[in-house]
Amino acid sequence: MAGRIPDSFIDELLARIDIADVVGERVQLKRSGSNQMGLCPFHGEKTPSFTVSTDKQFYHCFGCGAHGSAIRFLMEYDRLDFREAVTQLAQMAGMEMPENTADAGVQNNHAPLFAVLERADRSYQQWLRQHPQRQRAIDYLQKRGLSGEIARRFGIGFAPPGWDNLLGRLGAADELKQAGLVIERDGGRVYDRFRDRIMFPIRDRRGRTVGFGGRVLDDGEPKYLNSPETPVFHKGESLYGLYEVLQADRQPADIVVVEGYMDVVALAQHGLPRAVATLGTATSTRQVERLLKTTGDIIFCFDGDSAGRQAAWRALENALPTMRQGRQIRFLFLPDGEDPDSLVRSHGREGFEAQLQRATPLSDYLIERLEADTDMQSMDGRARFVEKALPLLQRLPPDVYRHMLCERVAGLAGLETDYLEGVVDGRETLTRDQRARRREPVAVDNAGVRRTPVRLAIALLLESPALAQGVDDLDALRRLNDLPGLPLLVDMLELARQDPHLNSSAILERFRDSEHEGALWKLATWNHLVPAEGLEAEFGDAMAQIRRIAVERRLTQLNERLQAGTLTTDEWSEWIRLKQ
Repeated sequence: MAGRIPDSFIDELLARIDIADVVGERVQLKRSGSNQMGLCPFHGEKTPSFTVSTDKQFYHCFGCGAHGSAIRFLMEYDRLDFREAVTQLAQMAGMEMPENTADAGVQNNHAPLFAVLERADRSYQQWLRQHPQRQRAIDYLQKRGLSGEIARRFGIGFAPPGWDNLLGRLGAADELKQAGLVIERDGGRVYDRFRDRIMFPIRDRRGRTVGFGGRVLDDGEPKYLNSPETPVFHKGESLYGLYEVLQADRQPADIVVVEGYMDVVALAQHGLPRAVATLGTATSTRQVERLLKTTGDIIFCFDGDSAGRQAAWRALENALPTMRQGRQIRFLFLPDGEDPDSLVRSHGREGFEAQLQRATPLSDYLIERLEADTDMQSMDGRARFVEKALPLLQRLPPDVYRHMLCERVAGLAGLETDYLEGVVDGRETLTRDQRARRREPVAVDNAGVRRTPVRLAIALLLESPALAQGVDDLDALRRLNDLPGLPLLVDMLELARQDPHLNSSAILERFRDSEHEGALWKLATWNHLVPAEGLEAEFGDAMAQIRRIAVERRLTQLNERLQAGTLTTDEWSEWIRLKQ
């Protein structure tokens, strides 16, 4: 299996590549001051809000919030995974991929699987057109109102009755078994997994078939049968119909998540080609994250019965880690006896679109469920309300969205927002006076952004990583780690000092997919109003304030222990040193 790509290789790659060249091959850019601007490729817009910074080597859209390095751009725009994007950029830069990370062997190992899956896909489609027993399948599809054009678009096929149609046609029993297309029983008997079923190919972002879903044509069980887990097919990551959605629109305004394959196809048939389905399991965090890389708005559309609501709640729980400012997730529960397929056939596209407009935002649905069976008029009831809310709030990443939801929960429970956020963060419960002492001095700039010394220092460091070379007291700063955000700042300073050639993009790439990613990108694109010629002086002032605040706070803690008579020998030495 391929090894991890070293950070040093990524750093050098991002130093050699000019992101403007990478983006400029795909997006028309125009010079605007020190940056370049164009129409965002990730959402529809008429006025350019997409900026490429050649100084910092990253892109940012002020409209939809899309951002990243050259690596992230290729991942999002060309639908590549991380390794594929790095490999492509390395070829552009004339760099050899490190030997221990080469994935050619892995790709070659998977090539036979993709080949046999493609052959099976073509066989199923051909059998729908030509097999002597195909009429039952055709009658079923016509009864559901599907046209031949839609069937071709989604590659719908037919697995005939019988035990070895696919095996007899393709041979290659070992490859078929590894692809999940045949089953081997005790005694070595091998037979087709899919028999007498409508076949729905499941495709990856490149359009390659990775698995299948089969819908039975009689009353047999299971009604829907999916491919098992294979080296190229993972139910918790794949989404039926996502490839087809992207073929219709690379930047859909929203994506509808439904429960069945036929729902996806029926919606496309009626002019709504932006639906996907999970694969018979609860919606996973990985699936939600994949969708949110494609659109900023997801609508979960489930049956209104208890099973549908249970599925919706599981989807909500797994979606919470993905919720950040600028993203929206909504829930629509259909009337009793209706599913998306039946609803769009009876009410048409406009009627279904009207239903989508009624979808409930995630925050409203969450509060509604928490308040259910809870007496919000009593103190005990409100305490129970907070108790149920806490594990959900803790799943949210630190962001404006989490703060606003904490604010709403606190208001309903009659609590202070600061206190509730402290509990959510797992900090020790504090008195009001202690909480006041623990807050940093805060100012607000003319854009309404909280301006603290730590935030400013991080923003300036991202503007000019070379500023780290003037900070030589990292050990002392690391000991004063009680100031919010200071441990992150120290990590960034250490990183920039170790490699003076790191640019802003490389530092941000080091924190990709970490808990700090969202906050760092906000600071990287924050207008801190410090002119280029004043960066060094402003950074020095911010660091001086940080040291003073951190020392004062540590002294307050030590003074409290001194008064209580619990100061240790080491803490006494620290107290003397800090007082000096």
